[in-house]
Amino acid sequence: MHVIGAGLAGLGAAVALADAGRKVTLYEAAQHAGGRCRSFYDAELGCRIDNGNHLLLAGNRAAMAYLERIGAIDTVIGPGEPAIPFADLSTGERWTLRPNEGRLPWWILNPARRVPGTDAGDYLKALRLRSATADATIAAVLDPESVLYRRLWQPLAVAALNTGAEDGSARLFWRILVETLGRGGAACRPMVPREGLSETLVDPALAWLAARGTDIRFGARLRSFAFSDKHIRELQFDDHTIALDPDDAAILAVTAPVAARLLPGLTVPDDHAPIVNGHFRCALSPDAPLFMGVVAGTVEWIFRKPGVVSVTVSAADGIVDEPAEALRERLWRDVAAVCGLAEAPVPPARIVKERRATFRATPLQLRRRPAASTDWNNLRLAGDYVETGLPATIEGAIRSGFTAAASLIPRRSQWMPSVETFGAAHRPDSIGKTGPVRRGALR
Repeated sequence: MHVIGAGLAGLGAAVALADAGRKVTLYEAAQHAGGRCRSFYDAELGCRIDNGNHLLLAGNRAAMAYLERIGAIDTVIGPGEPAIPFADLSTGERWTLRPNEGRLPWWILNPARRVPGTDAGDYLKALRLRSATADATIAAVLDPESVLYRRLWQPLAVAALNTGAEDGSARLFWRILVETLGRGGAACRPMVPREGLSETLVDPALAWLAARGTDIRFGARLRSFAFSDKHIRELQFDDHTIALDPDDAAILAVTAPVAARLLPGLTVPDDHAPIVNGHFRCALSPDAPLFMGVVAGTVEWIFRKPGVVSVTVSAADGIVDEPAEALRERLWRDVAAVCGLAEAPVPPARIVKERRATFRATPLQLRRRPAASTDWNNLRLAGDYVETGLPATIEGAIRSGFTAAASLIPRRSQWMPSVETFGAAHRPDSIGKTGPVRRGALR
């Protein structure tokens, strides 16, 4: 089995195939794995940082199963309960969203658990999303003037979809709510890597794959395929060609533009939104929250990491063209206000701009998402742009890898850790109640 691309979709596919006993060769054009989800040493800051900021939830079945399989489940940490803190820079208010553990959402009846200025009826109005048309946007279904929209629905939508609520798909946002709040607070318990993205999601997978005989090849850029009789017959790299045996198959786990270049006639999302991340060399108190949502600021999320404060701005069209120095000061003002720090001097910082971070989750772009299957019998697609029922997230990328792998292995002949089986026994209430998740917490 050949997996082209060592981002999270490709790593997920390779892990699933290797776990099922298949011999896997994993190719990556770059000299590192992880794609957009990795860590690196920043010489200017003199420390290791993540290229982006990502939040996992206990209910992310594919991601949790992936971490369990590669032995990295104890590398994520989080609060001992489903709790998401927020700060509103326009009013100075702070609160913590606290869904109850079970599926019956009695928490919306408790003012101490919900967003200030809202009542239970406001949350029930989100049920309108369930019957939204394929062309409906979030702002067309939910009231943009409501307090709940401004303080919860809009921040969640932008973070999950990397698309403004005025353009984002109402149906896709409903799917997000179904898989999170709809499954109860136990599925909403947030988690972040204890050290970094690579230490949690990438390095353990590479070690696990290598231990099982996976041939991992960096600097291997696929130039083209050779096709014949509804099959791919060759993988043509820049400096060599690999002929496929009759029973060989491949999973193409590259970005949407690269996939469209390699596969004639493939339709993929072609409108992408930027994300801006800021990393400040500054240590917060160990008592500070691991992360916090910010309302009415430029910054949307603040993450406390070892020796670093990181911030994220999704759907960042309005600021992505600003010079890094101006962004450094602008983003730090929000951090200082939320964390009670001085505005000056601004600590050393690295601004990371991803101009084409993910596809825009608009109704139009969703119609361009391809399935995992292709016109070629021995080729599957994986990637966060592939149709998974989820936006371009860690969970969606890993799920796409599992789905592609599952379709290439007959379930009746050998056990296959697909999304359904790999995470079927996952119990969100067992995750991260006190610090790190214990190995063996997932069965």
